[in-house]
Amino acid sequence: MKLFETAVASNPRRVRMFLAEKDIDVETVQVDIRGAANLADEFIEMNPFGRVPVLELDDGSYLSESVAICRYFEEIQPQPALFGSGADERARVEMWQRRAELYFMAPVAFAFRHLTGFFKDRETICPDWGEAMAAEASRVLPIFDQHLQDNEYLAGERFSIADITLAVALDFARATKRDLPADLAGVERWHERVAARPSYKA
Repeated sequence: MKLFETAVASNPRRVRMFLAEKDIDVETVQVDIRGAANLADEFIEMNPFGRVPVLELDDGSYLSESVAICRYFEEIQPQPALFGSGADERARVEMWQRRAELYFMAPVAFAFRHLTGFFKDRETICPDWGEAMAAEASRVLPIFDQHLQDNEYLAGERFSIADITLAVALDFARATKRDLPADLAGVERWHERVAARPSYKA
């Protein structure tokens, strides 16, 4: 297997953290997204949407989308169960994973793309949309903070893919200098726990 990824991008980092938690080694191939290597014909053949990461399986087929790739590895190596165990925990992991991805990670990504113009050579930039998404990310983070006041991890007592998604999104928001609310004690305590895990540095 080979993982086509970009070291500085958020979605590949989600997969790397997941693999580190599973103690799975996969060969990686770096894709220069700044140089638009992800839009080259050979990459589009692997993923028609031109996004990283992409996992090449041993049979020559491809999987893309970070969570789909993580689910694949969860199935072939179930422990530790990063998508949860049992109906209740699995549902809660799914709920918080979707919340972290849709309500925080996506707005952070849209804010970056539309406010910095990083990909202005290949997509339409709308600064007003970027400002709206930056405001939305700031609005929803306190909701996660309130939940984390009473929970060790997003889905309860066990670390999961939901925590990976939120941690990666929060780090990216801070690295790109998004104006986030301060004094979120629950988020800060949770982030310290996540940052102490070896997988955080993957």
